[in-house]
Amino acid sequence: MATNKKRIVFLDYLRVIACFMVVMVHACEFYYCTDTGVVLTNESARLWVSLIDGAFRSSVPLFVMASSFLLVPLTSSPSGFFRRRFSRVFVPFIIWSLLYAVVPVVAGSIDGNIAERVSAILYTANLDSGHLWFIYMLIGIYLVMPVISPWLEQASKRAEQIFLAIWFLSTFTGYLRPITDYVWGEVFWNNFHALYYFSGYIGYVVLAHYIRRYINWSVKKTFAVALPLILIGYAFTAGLFYMHSLESTDYRYVEQSWYFCTFNVAMMTAGTFLLMRLISTTPSWLYKPVKKISNLSYGIYLMHIFILGFMQQWIAPHFSVLPAILLVGAATFLACSLISLLLSKLPGSKWVIG
Repeated sequence: MATNKKRIVFLDYLRVIACFMVVMVHACEFYYCTDTGVVLTNESARLWVSLIDGAFRSSVPLFVMASSFLLVPLTSSPSGFFRRRFSRVFVPFIIWSLLYAVVPVVAGSIDGNIAERVSAILYTANLDSGHLWFIYMLIGIYLVMPVISPWLEQASKRAEQIFLAIWFLSTFTGYLRPITDYVWGEVFWNNFHALYYFSGYIGYVVLAHYIRRYINWSVKKTFAVALPLILIGYAFTAGLFYMHSLESTDYRYVEQSWYFCTFNVAMMTAGTFLLMRLISTTPSWLYKPVKKISNLSYGIYLMHIFILGFMQQWIAPHFSVLPAILLVGAATFLACSLISLLLSKLPGSKWVIG
């Protein structure tokens, strides 16, 4: 059985699964994303996009929790922490942002001004490389980690529970938007509601720390808690998307239950993380490739949009919706894993794939 004192085995499995989930989420987008809004061409697309994409909405929060589980509270100085994160995350992010800004225009696949697309990187990702939004957010999480780490070191269990309770309450904010434009103190001159400073992805950072420090349940109790969280969260996530897609084409409304910081996605994320944490040992023949792909997961994430479109054009026309999504997602993930593996053999590859 594979064990490694320098690695936490379940996190390698978690990274691989979360990375695959992200690719599958984007494979679904071909069947509902249009320039005019959410348009599902038939009932088969509506059903399978709801079920598949809805099942994988915890992908991004799981990435955040995987990083936070290891990193907070910080065990090194902020300068050392930022130096390591810079080489691991920021430099590859800049390289791939430039590639996404330049290559499609040069190749003629889209119209655009290269100078404008490059300058846009300073404040946002280009639309056709929208998945890079995650890196902007992750950089923000890294910036706040040295701030929150001292509190996590000295906070009591009750203090973390109170923080998480307030954060969980904030995850309902999005569902109030159709009722009122202004929630809990928001007005047109103030964008920050009462729970703003307890909201967003910082909750997943604290949740990961809380699970690591305080939760050591038996397998039976873990399943008893985790499975209801996943099933209830998933039913709400997939079901509400399906119902909203019958009523509107507005992305903000139809994807309301898919937002990563909603209560339902938070439930799915917490349940999945708890179950994955049960993995402590695993057969060497299985863990070896998982560990390798885990190490390559950042590169896979960065490049997969380049590959996904080719796989969609090559595979999807020959299949109906369900097998097309599954095959396109799986083929993209495998191709990106192989490309990342080949790149990792080159000198200085850490600056490209992390």
